[in-house]
Amino acid sequence: MMRLTAEPLTSAAFLPHGEVLEAPAIPGRTYFEDALANRRPAARPSLSLVVKQPLATLPLRSRVMERHLFSSQSFIPQEAGRWLVIVAPHLAQGTGPDMARARCFLARGDEGVTYGADVWHHPFTVLDRTARFAVMMWKDGSAQDDEFVDVPEFEVALS
Repeated sequence: MMRLTAEPLTSAAFLPHGEVLEAPAIPGRTYFEDALANRRPAARPSLSLVVKQPLATLPLRSRVMERHLFSSQSFIPQEAGRWLVIVAPHLAQGTGPDMARARCFLARGDEGVTYGADVWHHPFTVLDRTARFAVMMWKDGSAQDDEFVDVPEFEVALS
């Protein structure tokens, strides 16, 4: 079984997959216009609020990844502890995520992320406590809004 070790979430490390969303350190506003990718003119913005229970036991074991071919997807914590951000590039040959090159990031409760359009990622997983997030993406109501695939089993260790 493949094992991923969670690394700290940084803008530079996450850049190939999207953007890290952090509030400014001083009073003011930070814009993330590139974070809201929509590749379908008929798609509408979709904003949802999610309450997620923490993972019951570690390590996380999973066999699923997802992507949104035509839309970015942003996760903005409203109240959260640490949470996992797992991404994988596309396979060089064929379809699906390249789990041999997958990465796992450990996000703080005050950090959000935007997965770029067509970026393979794991459904978000919270660790320390029940968490609330706002989720933004674009949808047109078709089956192409979300794609989930089975992958070889992997596990995540925190260190």
